[in-house]
Amino acid sequence: MSEITVTTVTPEAWAAFKSVRLEALRDSPEAFSATYGEEAAFSDDEWVARVERAPRFIAYRDGAVVGTASLGVHEADDETDDRLAEGFDSGLGEIFGLWVTPLARGTGVATALARAGAKRAQQDGRSHVVYWVSTDNGRAVAFASGLGFRPTDSRRPMRGSNHASEEEIAMILPLGADRGTLPDLG
Repeated sequence: MSEITVTTVTPEAWAAFKSVRLEALRDSPEAFSATYGEEAAFSDDEWVARVERAPRFIAYRDGAVVGTASLGVHEADDETDDRLAEGFDSGLGEIFGLWVTPLARGTGVATALARAGAKRAQQDGRSHVVYWVSTDNGRAVAFASGLGFRPTDSRRPMRGSNHASEEEIAMILPLGADRGTLPDLG
C-alpha cells in the first residue's frame, strides 16, 4: 500500500478543502452537525475565511484525496459542564471534522490525520488535544483510544438537527512526554 501524505491547507488551496468537505457531508451526513446544503451555499470568501480561521488538513494517497480533519481551540460551551479547559494555561487543541473516504477507511488515514492535528496543536503550544466522539460510535471510541486519547467526564448533546437524542464524550490526549505516552507524531 502506498504512503499517506497529509498537508495543511493554505488559503490559496481553499477549493481543495471545499471539495473534500462537501464530499464528507454528502457521504456521511450523520457524522456532522452541518449539512451539505448549508455549506454548499457558502461563498468563496467564506471558504477562504474558514481555512484562515483554523488549520485544515487533507490526506492524500497516490495523489487522490482520501480524508480531511480540522484543528481548533477547545472552548467550553454553555450546553455542558465542561471542565476540560480548567487548569490548562496553554489551552486545549480540538480535532474536529475528521472524515475518511469509504474506500480508505481502516487503512491508517484517520490515524495520519489525527497525528497531524495533534502535532500541529503541540507546535502551537497546546499541552493536550480534545476529540469529541459520539457515545454510540464504538468504532470511533476505539480508534481514539488506540491513539492514546482517554475518556473524560465531559459530555454534551451532539450538535445538529440529526442528533437530537445523541450524546458525545470528550476524549483527551496529552501531548507532552511527561504527561503520558503518545505515538510518534512524526
